[in-house]
Amino acid sequence: MKKRVAFTLLTLVMMFSPVLSQNKATLHVDLAKEKINPEIYGHFAEHLGKLIYGGIMVEPDSKIDNIRGFRTDIIGALKEMKVPLLRWPGGCFADTYNWRDGIGPRHQRPSMINTHWGGVTEDNSFGTHEFLDFCDLIDAEPYINLNVGSGSVREAAQWVEYVTSSNVSPMTDLRKANGRQEPWNVKYWGVGNENWGCGGHMSPEYYADLYRNYATYLNGAKFKIAGGANIDDYNWTEVLMQKMNRYRWMMQGLSLHYYTIPRRWEDKGSSTDFDEAAWHQTLANTLRMEELVRRHSTIMDKYDPNKQIGLMVDEWGTWYDVLPGTNPGFLFQQNSLRDALVAGINLNIFNNHADRVKMANIAQMVNVLQAVILTKDEQMVLTPTYYVFKMYNVHHDATMIPLNLNVEDYEMNNRKIPASNASASIKDNVVSITLTNLNATKPLKMEIELTGFNPKKSSGKIVTAQKINDYNDFGQPEKVTLKDFKVDKPKGNKLVIELPAKSVVLVQLEQ
Repeated sequence: MKKRVAFTLLTLVMMFSPVLSQNKATLHVDLAKEKINPEIYGHFAEHLGKLIYGGIMVEPDSKIDNIRGFRTDIIGALKEMKVPLLRWPGGCFADTYNWRDGIGPRHQRPSMINTHWGGVTEDNSFGTHEFLDFCDLIDAEPYINLNVGSGSVREAAQWVEYVTSSNVSPMTDLRKANGRQEPWNVKYWGVGNENWGCGGHMSPEYYADLYRNYATYLNGAKFKIAGGANIDDYNWTEVLMQKMNRYRWMMQGLSLHYYTIPRRWEDKGSSTDFDEAAWHQTLANTLRMEELVRRHSTIMDKYDPNKQIGLMVDEWGTWYDVLPGTNPGFLFQQNSLRDALVAGINLNIFNNHADRVKMANIAQMVNVLQAVILTKDEQMVLTPTYYVFKMYNVHHDATMIPLNLNVEDYEMNNRKIPASNASASIKDNVVSITLTNLNATKPLKMEIELTGFNPKKSSGKIVTAQKINDYNDFGQPEKVTLKDFKVDKPKGNKLVIELPAKSVVLVQLEQ
């Protein structure tokens, strides 16, 4: 009898108790304190393929509308997306580049062979002045990568002086002779690139010593970024941080590079022709960014507990096989809904680590790898990744809201990944929550609870499509774009939303 009574009581409790949602995000608005650097939403422009020539730059007498040779349609699109920062000239190209070849009258500039990317002739018509002019046109902060691999300390120091100095000096006189009277305010300077690979195949011990040598003479470089690790080379980070421990004032940032590759380096897979298994594998590999950021940050915390040195993920994005019929050295690929999910996942991770991650640069801006814009002659396409960046610009300069996320798994081929990831921020008393649903076929109902914030109004935006491999193409209506998303009115400090399958969603809440 006692057992029957106990069973009945348990049944009643289960019937009338609130059901705990399997998918729940708890936002601790009252604990928000860390600012999200806009530079987390930075971009990358290398002398590679048709990014610069045939991309952002055309001849000034071109029939394509331009300002001093820069396409006005691209300028407009980038300003609307709100590009906070642009990294240049590389990449691997940076460590073969002599900045003096890119100044002075264009017709007098020497040419070179771009040995890293396609073996094409580089005429250096896009150099320091052009890059900084373009940054002004799109309202972006410039980030210049110095040549350590094949350059010299003197060469790097003179470039910094040429750009930043207002003193009477040969470099200042040279800049003025080339038409620029006042110095530029360039804050960010990278001291080499991928020095473990194309930037010199160095050991971390050797590079750390070389970095100190360079940094000693880079007067005028306010924010110096050391070349950091390749993916999970935690020893590189350990050595750099240990050897720079007495000289931390010389290093304001340490870079990290990680690309999402669906399969393996020699057979990466197609950017358009893929199934759900490849979709799942790609998103699973993207989620690895969380582990990389966390473990590299843990090492940095040992030597820099006050987090004065930023982790700069200055190359990230998808890398597939090039589109058939294109130059293998130009790295031209399409950009599908899958890439929109990759962008959303990464940006959420960076937001959630805003205490350490101070910059990130997607590779690359136009016509290369995970580009936000594609061009063909006078035509321009805005990619799914473009629309995710446009959606997420609400996080620029906002305060990150710590959150706890419990979600169901998305399983395929005996591999499980979380079905969603998310980040949140508050600015001007508006809470912005960005969420992904990685599941290709199943919607996800999510309960959201906020502490210290009782919203009265809600709105939303969404990026999704009918198929997982939908993309935007030249001369065709857009299949993937940014649209309004209906969000129910909050009830107290809670609301429930249903994330459609294969989607990136923005929810905004106001009191």
